[in-house]
Amino acid sequence: MAQVPQTFFDALAVRTWCGLALTALGRAREEIDAINVYPVADGDTGTNLYLTMESAVAAVEAVFEGHEVGPGGHPGGSGGAGKPSPADAARAMAHGALIGARGNSGTILAQLLRGMAQVLAADSDTAHTDGTGLRLAFRHAADSARRAVAHPVEGTVLSVASAAADAAGTTDGGCGAVARAAYEGAREALAATPGQLAVLERAGVVDAGGRGLVAVLGALVETFTGEAPGAVPGRLPRVGHEGSGTFHARVDTGGAETADGVAAPGGVASVASGDPRGGSLPLDSGSAARADAHAAGAVGPGDVDECADSPVEQGGPAFEVIYLLEAEDDAVDRLRMRLDGLGDSLVVVGGDGLWNVHVHVDDAGAAVEAGVEAGRPYRIRITHFGLGDVHTRGGERPPRERVQRAVVAVVPGEGLAGLYSEAGATTVLARPGEPPASGEMVEAVRRAHAREVVLLPNDADLRHTAAAAAEQARAEGIRVALIPTRSAVQGIAALAVHEPERRFDEDVVSMTSAAGATRYAEVALAERQSWTMAGICQAGDVLGLIDGDVSVIGSDVTAAAETVLDRMLSAGGELVTLVLGDEAPESIADHLEARVREGYLGVDTVVYRGGRQGALLLIGVE
Repeated sequence: MAQVPQTFFDALAVRTWCGLALTALGRAREEIDAINVYPVADGDTGTNLYLTMESAVAAVEAVFEGHEVGPGGHPGGSGGAGKPSPADAARAMAHGALIGARGNSGTILAQLLRGMAQVLAADSDTAHTDGTGLRLAFRHAADSARRAVAHPVEGTVLSVASAAADAAGTTDGGCGAVARAAYEGAREALAATPGQLAVLERAGVVDAGGRGLVAVLGALVETFTGEAPGAVPGRLPRVGHEGSGTFHARVDTGGAETADGVAAPGGVASVASGDPRGGSLPLDSGSAARADAHAAGAVGPGDVDECADSPVEQGGPAFEVIYLLEAEDDAVDRLRMRLDGLGDSLVVVGGDGLWNVHVHVDDAGAAVEAGVEAGRPYRIRITHFGLGDVHTRGGERPPRERVQRAVVAVVPGEGLAGLYSEAGATTVLARPGEPPASGEMVEAVRRAHAREVVLLPNDADLRHTAAAAAEQARAEGIRVALIPTRSAVQGIAALAVHEPERRFDEDVVSMTSAAGATRYAEVALAERQSWTMAGICQAGDVLGLIDGDVSVIGSDVTAAAETVLDRMLSAGGELVTLVLGDEAPESIADHLEARVREGYLGVDTVVYRGGRQGALLLIGVE
């Protein structure tokens, strides 16, 4: 279906652009991964850009859904307009990209989108932005992205963004003309990147991050004109004798994409700050932070795929550290100075109390400690580049052998992430209000590096997302079985009977049966007044949900939990699983264990610490 052009930059244009940009990055992802040689040749720039944009798309779609279905389930949202304002859509785009930003390139893309959003949302009463506003947005985006990088380097995505803003600034006309000028300026700047950065010229490629930005700007052109620009190659044409190693410094910006030797995005060690025994791991000590770094490093060589024929810089830092940070501006200024002394590739983006921090360091623990001193870091990801591998050996290592079978699970808290990991599962951490995208699940499947994968979404709302991830993984030759677990306690039951030595089908059937035989419940606080199966609840009420439906409304957490547990055990059971969130009362576990021991003979109870998991308490009954 042909794209209907947008005349102005309104909320619908934001939505359309994000969707088209995600599609464009999806098409170009493998090619961008394959030309990724700077700042680290880890072959994941395209994947990181895709995941960052996917998070932005999810946030924008959530805003539109919230306006289409308003409070209490009534259509139209506030005011009955059925469509968010441009400011709401732009802010959602920026926030989604910020919380989902991956890698150096994704972090910079998030800041570019945030810079544009700050201009687009400057006047909340305006129904749309015209060409003049779009020119200002490009300029502010490029400048803010450059300020976010500790030591800007020419020949990177920053150069491409600046060129786009320069070209847009000299163009008159509406949004379509401005977008096309920005795209053409970016494309010319991309072609010039090998002449600005020696590592690109040696590899015969353009900058991978800049290539991704050109794809995003091409989607903006399509948004306003209905026509997609031609493809842009990432590799430079060879000149002279074959095998001479010399490349022409100019890129022909027309014609088909060329990607010799596409490298699949590699597995990386994403480390949640969790205690492997199931308890919350405090991040206020150096030993805790260094334990995370040690865990990340344990993956060993082969877990990071890269472009096999790409040269790599020697002697770079061993770890990439990324985290979200809740902190004040002055604390972030101090953090920047400290991290700048620890490593390189420092990018800190965000504002208004929420930041995304990215840095390459040798001491990952020190980078996390710096975040703890500045505020509250979370969603911590520590990637080990592979000592003696990416930075020193290039692509000479033998490929890592795949294991036969693995389990990939979405988990709602750091404590459960540790529990699942201890049981051998590869985890995807879901923070409250931040469900993982399908790309994150696919990345975890790749990280598991197995021929067969059992996928546990552990959330009814994630079933379709998990199905999309399973389909993509199957297209890559991985055998995937999706077990539709609706709660982490069902996933625990499935994982308890998992036996990798069995035939795949038998193992899946056994795990599915165990999950299906586990009733699940949660105790949480109501965020707003709403209608439920148990009546009307008010904001702050304690809700007890059994199998996804509100069954209890109360004012006391422990009393509500006891009522829920009694109702579940009235139908029988042999084992009760309790997963405590950080905000649960200290005495609730002892109280419920005593209740089971005294009132239900022959029923055992097991208790886990879930950490920051959203719900106060998860309950499973098998």
